[in-house]
Amino acid sequence: MYTDKNETREEWLPLVDAEGNVIGKETRSRCHNGSRKLHPVVHLHVVDSEGRIYLQLRPEWKTVQPGKWDTAVGGHVDFGETVGEALIREAYEELNLSGFTPEPLEAYEFESETERELVYPFLTAVNYEPSPSPELAGGRFWTRAEIDDAIGKGLLTPNFEKEYLRIWQNAF
Repeated sequence: MYTDKNETREEWLPLVDAEGNVIGKETRSRCHNGSRKLHPVVHLHVVDSEGRIYLQLRPEWKTVQPGKWDTAVGGHVDFGETVGEALIREAYEELNLSGFTPEPLEAYEFESETERELVYPFLTAVNYEPSPSPELAGGRFWTRAEIDDAIGKGLLTPNFEKEYLRIWQNAF
């Protein structure tokens, strides 16, 4: 079984203020233990020429939202790494995606029972089916109607649902 390096080793994440300025660092486990220490993450929404949105399927072994559909690419910004560097790294690690042109969307804070994230979402268009890495349980393009139908049914991560409603309901 594939084991995510981030699930087995402790990594350091930057702590940031509401504007994204680094104000310290903390371990991933301490950021996810209910402390709600604000740390940055990147999301990449991938769309095709038909306007379908690619979602990844989170593997069952993940500690956060296992077995749910989520944003195509998502991951933490490592301490000492820029948001752009994290986006490129995560896109390659999760979908073998490179050479894409990311369009930045409005950053926002997401808070759950276990964590608080400063989310930097991006959008990119592709003309091929992405190739999910073994880090994921799979992925596919969804129509907006399929996503609308899945909202609130426990199939999608709460973070994706909130971000989708924020970004996509008024798009196009």
